[in-house]
Amino acid sequence: QVQLVESGGGLVQVGESLRLSCAASGINRRAMAWYRRAPGKQREFVARISITGVTSVANDLRGRFTISRDYAENTVHLQISSLKLEDTAVYFCNTYPPQSDYWGQGTQVTVSS
Repeated sequence: QVQLVESGGGLVQVGESLRLSCAASGINRRAMAWYRRAPGKQREFVARISITGVTSVANDLRGRFTISRDYAENTVHLQISSLKLEDTAVYFCNTYPPQSDYWGQGTQVTVSS
């Protein structure tokens, strides 16, 4: 059974940084990605990483978002720097492309001014 558990979210101020983690079990050697759902909006793609470590970030988020993975720990991370108010969202990890039955609870990131 696949389980993806996100962590690392919280309440932060504009300009601060945050590192999110996604612990995966029951799944290995898959392209993984982070997604987010802002209040009142649909879930959107944030960044992805291939099984070989090649990364790609959504165009409007490049420069502030970095995705990485730890193969030994089977964990995927998302480093966010220079947080903005509009980064407030629930952040999820999933495969890329996402599998509908893999969605976890996500981790809430709230950015305040």
